[in-house]
Amino acid sequence: MRNVLTIAGKEIQEGTRNRWVLATTLLLAGLALTLSFLGSAPTGNVGVNKLDVVIVSLSSLTIFLVPLIALLLSHDAIVGEMERGTMLLLLSYPIGRSEVVFGKFLGHLAILAFATLFGYGAAAAAIIAAGNEIGSGSWQAFASMIASSVLLGAVFAAIGYLTSAVASERTTAGGIAIGIWLFFVLIYDMALLGALVAAQGRAIPTGLLDLLLLANPTDVYRLLNLGSRGASALSAMGGIADHAGLSPPVLVAALALWTLTPLGVATLIFSRREL
Repeated sequence: MRNVLTIAGKEIQEGTRNRWVLATTLLLAGLALTLSFLGSAPTGNVGVNKLDVVIVSLSSLTIFLVPLIALLLSHDAIVGEMERGTMLLLLSYPIGRSEVVFGKFLGHLAILAFATLFGYGAAAAAIIAAGNEIGSGSWQAFASMIASSVLLGAVFAAIGYLTSAVASERTTAGGIAIGIWLFFVLIYDMALLGALVAAQGRAIPTGLLDLLLLANPTDVYRLLNLGSRGASALSAMGGIADHAGLSPPVLVAALALWTLTPLGVATLIFSRREL
């Protein structure tokens, strides 16, 4: 465990010196602040909680931006070290390959968590400074959104590690990472929507719908945050959430499984790969 934490600390130190990581953190903060101000504008006097509007806006931002950031951070974690020749040096120490993978993963996850907490925390601070009255339920939903956003980042970071373990070159890993992002964030839901249209109004069995939604971590994230009572009326996800019948514990477990499975497979592949 000590070796894992040492490698994680090394990744965090390198991340703090990386201007790209700083720019990403500031980008998240800037977009979160913008959405917090603009998102509360259309609520008017209809009794909609302003924080619920912000949760919907930030959740939509997370689905597009956090997976991309996670993949860009992790896609060259293994193959990049091998190309630079630093992996041989690292493994010359009494460190196992699994410790290298999990240590680097924890370091990248810590960077993602900091960027998310700083960016979305800035939005929360802006709401408080504006003097808006927010109920405890909305704050709990906001905290859940931040935690699940970090978990979504962990999912795509793990997928990035699997890509890095399989690819033979950094450029190949980068291309695969972009393709994965496009598939899960855009193409999958477009294909699912096309299938629903092709069904011509026929109801999809609940079990099949559950499997289709669980097969995409971004859809799991949508259900977890946009299908809640406060946000469902603003996001049009309430009907899907009710028909799917997936409880929040099941959705969280699905995201955890989406994280552990690619990371475990990446560790197995890397342990058998020749340097």
